[in-house]
Amino acid sequence: MGMDTDEFAAQVVMIIRRHAPDLREGAITQRPSGKGRYVSVTVTIQAQSQAQLDAIYRDLTACPAVLMAL
Repeated sequence: MGMDTDEFAAQVVMIIRRHAPDLREGAITQRPSGKGRYVSVTVTIQAQSQAQLDAIYRDLTACPAVLMAL
């Protein structure tokens, strides 16, 4: 989750693609918050390992634009 800006979703997708280069466009969904200030980006992948998931989470939480990663 992050601020609803044009760049936010692109940043998240770029981070995920570093670790899952075969990411399909249909695997990405966005949902704005009730007041439209924030947006959640859901990315569905088939993880290859726990290490891959850990690396994705680490990179997402290191990104200043990402306010929350689950």
